[in-house]
Amino acid sequence: MAEHLLSVGLDVGTTTTQLILSQLEIENRASSFAVPELQIAKRQILYRSPVFFTPLASAQLVDGDAIRRLVEQQYAAAGVQRQQIDTGAVIITGETSRKENAARVLAALSEFAGDFVVATAGPDLESVLAAKGAGAVTLSQQEPGILLHMDIGGGTANLALLQEGNILQTGCMNVGGRLLKFSEGGKVTYVSPVLAGLTDLRPGDHPQECQVEAIARLLTQALEMAAGLRPATDLLCKLWTTECGPVWPIPQGVQILSFSGGVADCIQSRQNPLTFGDMGPILGQTIRESLLCQGRFVTGQETIRATVIGAGCYSTTLSGSTVFLQNAPLPQKNLPVISFTAQEQESHALQDLIARRLMAQDSPRAVLAFPGWESPSYAQITGFGDQILAGAGNRELYICLEGDMAKALGQYLRLKLPEKAHCLCIDRVTLSQNSYLDLGIPIGPALPVVIKTLILEEQ
Repeated sequence: MAEHLLSVGLDVGTTTTQLILSQLEIENRASSFAVPELQIAKRQILYRSPVFFTPLASAQLVDGDAIRRLVEQQYAAAGVQRQQIDTGAVIITGETSRKENAARVLAALSEFAGDFVVATAGPDLESVLAAKGAGAVTLSQQEPGILLHMDIGGGTANLALLQEGNILQTGCMNVGGRLLKFSEGGKVTYVSPVLAGLTDLRPGDHPQECQVEAIARLLTQALEMAAGLRPATDLLCKLWTTECGPVWPIPQGVQILSFSGGVADCIQSRQNPLTFGDMGPILGQTIRESLLCQGRFVTGQETIRATVIGAGCYSTTLSGSTVFLQNAPLPQKNLPVISFTAQEQESHALQDLIARRLMAQDSPRAVLAFPGWESPSYAQITGFGDQILAGAGNRELYICLEGDMAKALGQYLRLKLPEKAHCLCIDRVTLSQNSYLDLGIPIGPALPVVIKTLILEEQ
């Protein structure tokens, strides 16, 4: 019989804030004679909030109290209480994630939204969620070749390169419709710092449309460079976000371009340049006339709501069903991940590596993530378990494996651990360094998990 989770998605973006509620249906895909294999089989959106302008106390400050009131009002409109929420994601995206009080807003919203709701920001996660929420991953599964998805919002463009439904690469650029803002009369009210050196416009100026188009063309050229459609120049490096590190390897042979985000709505239909009080309509039309739209291109099944739908419907996954749990309290939030390579896992010095990396952690708890083995021998399990115990000392054990061996490892560790020791082993989950893990209340034999990156750059 199917079980259900109620999931919330909240996206606090540069321009807009949105909330959705969805129902995730959990099914056992294994036969009655096999180990259960739980998967999220269906995702049904139950409630979509209106699209609100993100409330700002000033040009640099998110109004946390106003966002909290907005969430309370939307919960009431949807007829749900915070205690009913099982999972989901609260994410702060784009330029808003770099406001100086973003961390406080994240903490406040996470507390309000329930015990197992992610509060996270970061361009890698945004790119993945937008690609899933817009339907680009599904399209890539159905169409041959390489697909490049661009989610272009108010402050940033999140990029995802896909093939056969797999996300090969993610990236993020400082390209968006709210980099220039205008009053109703057309006067410039805001110029983003990322446009320094690209325009002479200042707040108070009354620009001609051709001046705004010139900026939009530069931003569009940078997108063309990121897509491999134009030779790369310093402009690409200037607009590439620092959180993503170096500019990604320029893709070759992209067959399909896919667009979402608020600017995507301005690609297919021409809008009055001052409709939204920003340069989004002009940027959208510049993209429509560019190399990006000379070949095959599509707008997503969802555009402005792509990220929030990705957050509410696709942020949660399930662990494997061979879980070992002893005394470890659930749910758990924001467990830092310490990952080990296959070579390190095989090393005779593994216990020293574990001890050093745990000592470097500020958190009293951490997840040790290993590739594991597909069919480990008893000697491998016991030797591996002994090294983990020696390296971890008296710490609580949270272990995540890619290979399907959590139950066997956990049972061996139980023989060596005190009766009241905390130990959790899960498998079929891949974690990377600098990520964090949330663990939920078990659904049958599996655990709901959310993998995230917490990246906040305060100004």
